[in-house]
Amino acid sequence: MPEQPRKMLVTSALPYANGPIHIGHLVEYIQTDIWVRFQKMRGHECYYVCADDAHGTPIMLRAQQEGISPETLIARVKKEHEEDFARFAVAFDNYHTTHSDENRELSELIYERLLAGGHISRRIIKQAYDPAKNIFLPDRFIRGACPKCGAADQYGDSCEVCGATYSPTELKNPVSAISGVTPVEKESEHYFFKLADFESSLKDWTRGGHLQEEVSNKLDEWFDTGLQEWDISRDEPYFGFRIPGTKDKYFYVWLDAPIGYLASFKNLCDRSSLKFDEFFLKESSTELYHFIGKDIIYFHALFWPAMLEGSKLRTPTAIFAHGFLTIHGQKMSKSRGTFIMAKTYLDHLDPQYLRYYFAAKLGSGIDDIDLSFDDFSFRVNSDLVGKVVNIASRCAGFINKRFEGKLSVENHNPELLESFIGAGEKIAMLYKSREYARAMREIMALADKANQYIDEHKPWVIAKDPAREAELQSICSMGINLFRYLLLFLKPVLPVMAEQGEAFLGIKPLKWKDIDYPLYDHTINPFKPLMQRVDKEKIQAMIDSSKDDLLKNSADKANSDSGSLVKNAIADEITIDDFAKIDLRVAKITRAEYVEGADKLLRLTLDIGEETRNVFAGIRSAYQPEDLEGKLTVMVVNLAPRKMRFGISEGMVLAAGPGGEDLYILSPDSGAIPGMKVK
Repeated sequence: MPEQPRKMLVTSALPYANGPIHIGHLVEYIQTDIWVRFQKMRGHECYYVCADDAHGTPIMLRAQQEGISPETLIARVKKEHEEDFARFAVAFDNYHTTHSDENRELSELIYERLLAGGHISRRIIKQAYDPAKNIFLPDRFIRGACPKCGAADQYGDSCEVCGATYSPTELKNPVSAISGVTPVEKESEHYFFKLADFESSLKDWTRGGHLQEEVSNKLDEWFDTGLQEWDISRDEPYFGFRIPGTKDKYFYVWLDAPIGYLASFKNLCDRSSLKFDEFFLKESSTELYHFIGKDIIYFHALFWPAMLEGSKLRTPTAIFAHGFLTIHGQKMSKSRGTFIMAKTYLDHLDPQYLRYYFAAKLGSGIDDIDLSFDDFSFRVNSDLVGKVVNIASRCAGFINKRFEGKLSVENHNPELLESFIGAGEKIAMLYKSREYARAMREIMALADKANQYIDEHKPWVIAKDPAREAELQSICSMGINLFRYLLLFLKPVLPVMAEQGEAFLGIKPLKWKDIDYPLYDHTINPFKPLMQRVDKEKIQAMIDSSKDDLLKNSADKANSDSGSLVKNAIADEITIDDFAKIDLRVAKITRAEYVEGADKLLRLTLDIGEETRNVFAGIRSAYQPEDLEGKLTVMVVNLAPRKMRFGISEGMVLAAGPGGEDLYILSPDSGAIPGMKVK
């Protein structure tokens, strides 16, 4: 039974206008695009909008480093983002920017309604302030020694070594990551959104079928600890929208970013016959869906619906959260060449490959998905080239050469054809529920049936017998029809191949309702290959290029004269006598293992010749334990042991790099032995 027509607006999280799109980002945009394309194929009125998230301190500082205005920076990045999305066939109905008149007007409207409703408070707070640059510092722009374990060069909100969290004022020897000077405390009045005003309605909303169950369960932790007021203001200088009625206060980027969904749609409405109020008034009967990463669920499932309710606008119909992308079971890594930018991928590989691979891995939950390049090659080559495209190539030649491209007027195997038609509704329900991986399995099972049919009837044998011409035409026509069904089912995932396939078949763009109408007595066009096999050499070239990107970016940073000290503020001078106190020794890593409850630590057992030491090292994001065992490194052996909640750390291994995934333990040349003193 056909669905009743629906009106829906769909969004993906806004990419930040401070850098390029990478393939981890694309998990979300491809997932959303597949769902939107499916809804449109089903005949629903569905609009997909997005925008660049264009405000905040990082954008302001990057523009300063490049010697350009923030407006110039965000315009350039927006153009780059749109080009990448277009090449991956992510088809937005509108792509806008949060730095727009529409967003300013809507942000002010929502703020003023929240203010009138008594949901905004003001109070004086103390913040870290850079006296050299005359700017209040976000937590991530302050660095110093961890107040818990003493590890140097840590962010102002958490330690990458021991995992402790704290306020920037607790850091030892803090410095501004912008200027390198010691920040001072300075008072400032800030504006806060009273999230707790909406606790009761949020509890109902988060349990009202709008979220995945695991997300609802996670949000209960926030209710258990009590909803806190949310700081929605930032001090001048800041790149963003000024708060109405103030001279030097700006909306925090996270206030106006989700409003960017509304602003992008309003921009579309202003250029078309769509009515904005029809989609966003409280009594709206239309549907609103957000696709987001699981790391920003709090903003979208608590702050956002509360803001909408408080400003008398409709809340989302549903929010669909997803997991992250890992590569070969690990976080994307620049040093391993697996932190792959969209553009780098596009320089080497067909974007349809990645669309299909993600679809073959994605479900409706929030689990991470893994990309293995061996599996990637196998699935594309086996499923798309070896199964789906192969059906058309095996049959089209006979139809074009022997029958002038004309398909038969009869159905050679009605039962098989009906099984394809009958599978359509199940596949549709899997798309609808975002169970793409299951949908791909169903489609490939049908492809197996189609190839089995062709193998059993052997048209290449029948073609040798002039008396069996009609049978040959009927069998090959059947094969072409089966291919058409597979193309229809795969169209949300592979729109480019579908368009090429439609041109080959000589048909209008496929809709889901076309499932009821096989092709009889129809003329097709000459067949052209629709997809090439994955070339593993191109995968390696892409990985190598990604490593080159890392080296280039590192060189660009090193050659920059911007004065940015985000990672490289030079410590106070020491004397040779100070340095002589440090006892550095060669150590062999005999064992490396994960630390339960610590996201950033590995426990290392180090052989230093006369004894072994136990050290906790904040290098988990850069190394797998098995990659470290047997390696030589350098450690500080006379560092006083420090008690951590995971145990006693008896020294420190040395590493270099900006941190996170791009961290490299220091290793001596061959010939060094454990316990050898490092001069």
